[in-house]
This record gives sequence, C-alpha cells and structure tokens, in this order.
Amino acid sequence: MLFSLPGRIMQLPRQIRVMALVATIGLVGVQGMAEGDDEVIRSHGISTFGNLKYPADFAHLAYVNPEAPKGGEIAIWGFGTFDSMNPFSRNGRAGALSSIFFETLLSGTADEVSASYGLLAESLEYPPDRAWVIFNLRPEARFSDGSELRAEDVLFSYEKFRDEGLTSFRGELVKAVKTVEILDPLRIRFDFDQSASTRNYPSLVGGIPIFSKAWFEDTGATLDESRMTPAIGSSPYILDSIEAGRRIIYRRNPDYWGWHLPINRGTNNFDHIRVEYFADTSAAFEAFKGGAYTFRNENFSLQWATGYDFPALNKGWVVKKEFSDGTPAGGQCFVFNLRRDKFRDPRVREAISLMFNFEWSNETLFYGLYERIHSFWENSDLAATGMPSAAELELLEPLRGLIPDSVFSEAAVTAPVSGTRKLDRANLREASRLLDEAGWLIGDDGIRRNSNGEKFVLEFLGSSPSFDRIINPFVENLRAAGIDATYTRIDPAQFTNRERSRDFDIITTSFPVSLEPSGGGLRQMFGSEHVDGVFNDSGIASEGVDRLIDHIQEADTIEELQTAVRALDRVLRAERIWVPQWFKAIHTVAYYDMFEHPEKLPPYSLGHLSFWWVDPDRARQLEDEGAF
Repeated sequence: MLFSLPGRIMQLPRQIRVMALVATIGLVGVQGMAEGDDEVIRSHGISTFGNLKYPADFAHLAYVNPEAPKGGEIAIWGFGTFDSMNPFSRNGRAGALSSIFFETLLSGTADEVSASYGLLAESLEYPPDRAWVIFNLRPEARFSDGSELRAEDVLFSYEKFRDEGLTSFRGELVKAVKTVEILDPLRIRFDFDQSASTRNYPSLVGGIPIFSKAWFEDTGATLDESRMTPAIGSSPYILDSIEAGRRIIYRRNPDYWGWHLPINRGTNNFDHIRVEYFADTSAAFEAFKGGAYTFRNENFSLQWATGYDFPALNKGWVVKKEFSDGTPAGGQCFVFNLRRDKFRDPRVREAISLMFNFEWSNETLFYGLYERIHSFWENSDLAATGMPSAAELELLEPLRGLIPDSVFSEAAVTAPVSGTRKLDRANLREASRLLDEAGWLIGDDGIRRNSNGEKFVLEFLGSSPSFDRIINPFVENLRAAGIDATYTRIDPAQFTNRERSRDFDIITTSFPVSLEPSGGGLRQMFGSEHVDGVFNDSGIASEGVDRLIDHIQEADTIEELQTAVRALDRVLRAERIWVPQWFKAIHTVAYYDMFEHPEKLPPYSLGHLSFWWVDPDRARQLEDEGAF
C-alpha cells in the first residue's frame, strides 16, 4: 500500500497499489548527474520484482476494449452521508470517489501485482540501487482548468503531503525522501534516505496525487481541512454537481489532456459517474430495484440469496452476476482496541473470539455464501500455514521474547470452529476457562469482574443496520460467558468521529494488504510508531512486529519478501488483535442490462468504474420501457 486514503464510506473495488523495479531495462549514461551516477536505468515503467508485462510501445492494456464507446452514465450508491470533498484530511467525512480528480506520476494495472507505468511522467530514470529517481513529465499534461502541469506542481504536492498530510503517511514520506530538486520545468529528482531499503521508494513518490500549486495559492486552501470545494486536478473527471450529503455527480472532461495515452485507451468510458447516498441500507436496495441507481456491488448475503426476485430483474432489465476476485480478502474483522486495559491479556481476546460462531452465522444468516478469514493475507499464497518454515524461523528466532511463544510451538492460528447451534458449549467452556485464568471471575449476578471489582463491559460499535443480525447473536453468546456485552449502532458521522478518536472497544474494520506489500504501508496499519495513526485501528505496538516489517522492507527477492510476509502474518495472528470475519473470492454484482465489459476481466479489479462501458441502444431501450 503506497498511499492510504481515509473514509471507508462504501466498499469499492479493491485497488492494486504499485511498487517498484524496472522492466525494460536500458542502461544509459546521463549527463548532469551527481558524481558516480554512471549507470542509469531509463524506462517507461517500474516493477518490484521481475519484468514489466507491457513494453514501451504497448498500444493498450490487455484487459480493456480499446474501442469501447464513450458516453452514458453509471450510478452507484453510498452509505450515510458526506460533508467534505477533500479525501486527504482527517476532518470531515469525504464523499465517495472524491480522489477521482487527481492523477499520479505512475499508474498501476489490474493484471500485474506490482507494476506501474508512466502517467503524468512519460519516463523515469534511476540507478540500480534506486538511491534516487528522476521523473520526466509529459509536456502535454494539463490541469482541468487548462493550465500546464509542471515539476513545480509535483514539488508542491510532495511538500503538501509532507507538511499537512495524514500523520502516518507523512511519517513514512519523511523517512523515505531526503531532498527534492527541480531540474527543469519537466524534470524532477527525488533523492532517498539509504539507511533502509529504497526498493519501493520510486513508486512511493510516483503514487503521490498531484495538485495545482496555483489553485492552492489562489484559494489559500490547506490539505488538512474539510471543504466542499475539491482541489483542481488533471484527471479525466471533474465535478459536475453536488447535492450536499445526498448526491455527487462526476463528469468526464472532454478536454482531458491524456486521452491519447495507451494506458488510458478503453478506460474512463462513462460521461457521468453518479453516487446516490442513502442513510438506510434497505432503502438503498429498494431504490436500486426502482432504478434510482444502476450498478450495485452486493455485499449483503441475505439480499443476494433472497432479495433478487423483483420486477426489474424478472423483466430482464437487471442482470445478477458473479465474477472471480483474485485479490487478498482484505482482513475484514472485529478489531480490538488494544489501547484499553481490559484487552491487554491475549487470553481475553482469545476467549471473545471463541464466542463468535461463524459456522452458525454462515448457515443461518449468510446462506453459505462466505468462507472464514484466517489470515491477514487470506485468498493468497502469502498466508502462513502450519508450523514455521526453516526460512521463517531464521527471522523469528531472534525475536523470542518479543513475540508470542506459541509462534514456535503451534501451527499458525486459525479461527475457531463452532457447531451448528448458535451457542457452542465446548467453545463456551474454553472461553470461560481463559477468562478465569485472566482474572475475570463470575459473580453472583452472572457478570465477570476483575480483582478491583470492575465489571467486564464490552461495547460493539457500528453504523450499518445490516450488521445487527450478525452482532446481536455474538453479544448474546458473550453474555452467556459472563461479559456485559452490548451493541451500539450510531449514524455514520458519529461512527467516524468515535473511530478516529479511538473511542471504542470493538469495531468492524479491514486491513487492505497487497500481494507485494511495502514496509511503509504495513507500518501505518501495524507499526508502533503509528500506534495513534489513522490506520492502526487495533493500536498494536510490538517491537517484534516492527522488526518483521523491517524485513519486508529490506527484502531483495520475491522469495525473501514472501517469507517475511508469512512470518508477519503468523505473528499478527498469534497476537490475536482481531476476530476475523468472512470473505468470498467473487464479486457479486447486479446492474441494469445496459453495461458491457471485456469478455475476460483481469484478476485484480472488477473495473466497473474504469473499463466497463454503456451500450447506448440498450440504455435507450431500457429508458423507453420505464426501467428508470
């Protein structure tokens, strides 16, 4: 994860973030470099390990339809509300897709794990040790107001994130970059701190969104404020209209500077992308059935199993379809707030985990649609399995005393298995034993207390009504174990405020990991230095975890990276910072039958907002028939 954005407003396609080393390697001498810079790799893209799939003269990405027609509208839904169009601030609740205005120097693809290609930059140059990188900007690049995009805008954007960005990302950026120098209006050089591996640093800075310096100077805006006016960017989309808290419409910019680029062919096909907001998930589904919006990524198993029997579908207006999803599951879970004393003992966390009955939930509530998450890298070969391998032990042995002893004596922790009854008696007995050992004893009133006489009070905090039927049985099971558990559902804005202020016991969250993770991204989610950062929801602070993240950062080969990731996964699972939830290795979607997509979708993105398109004849037919 190179760049983390706040605001888990709605579940959108999981994005593959890009990290670095190059493919089409040409070694050339470059004049005007620092002394000793004799060999320079010049390329159209960069990849962490191995070669790039696409050569410098590629015509278009393999998974798009290069002749896809432009036009029409796709409409999706958002949950709750929004009060800001600035996605880079902790203040306010950012509107869905509000980062759509901004491009980056490099752009990833949906069919490679760790490759990126020049977007705003037509090429990049760097030495084999990646101690620095030079980006050569495209002279034709323009912001949406027609002004030129130049190296000074890149420098300005970097400085904005360095000085005003989210604390955790800012810390990683400062750690990576020593100096930045504008070489000429179209060339900018980043020099990196070489005290750690620089493997991912070119892609780190290549993934920074680029703003118009002139817009910020003219308006006096800051990056860390909540505002409804978005900054000016250079992307294919601009803001069409906003109805505060209810609707956002983005419009394709016909004057976009980069339509001719091979990486853009067959993408950004919709004239409009509309987001309709609903405070209630049931109301949102009813609105879809009535044609108020046209594409739904269905995340509610009950509706997928039983709700898709309505006139628009029966008439053939709506398509219900499944597509494979090759990305990691994303670590969706109930996460403990380890900043609270009652969760310090891992036996307590294990006991709570035992009382969530996934098997009963999957059969009774989910219609068997889900699989259990066991690993932070579920649905990938990076998940730790069995006992540690010899290669893992080389990393783990020096950490004895800093990580749980069970890492060395037990197989990788998996989620507990329950029976078909809602309350599994065997798991209840084991949970009770663990709580007794941890000093939480049951009193005459059936509630557990510690040696100070304090009740074990536990609050689940949520904002989505769809979780009521899942959390309430969990709460009942915990109460059977003597824990004074409750469930509080509040509106999304309140939830955001309490999550950010860490005013919670347990919330539902996710850990969006990648298939070739960087140390910087992992530190933001699990690192001690970011224990109070935006993305470290659990509040984990472990020297052992920190050192394993360092190994991931320093890996020189894909084999070393995979070993270090599996070791980290093993330790995080042993720390029991979560109660893992569930996933499905498919996209379950429904949409009005006017959208087309390439016959074979790429493994790492559904791409419905990017490389799908509208069949105009079918859209007119549906409109004539009264579908919407």
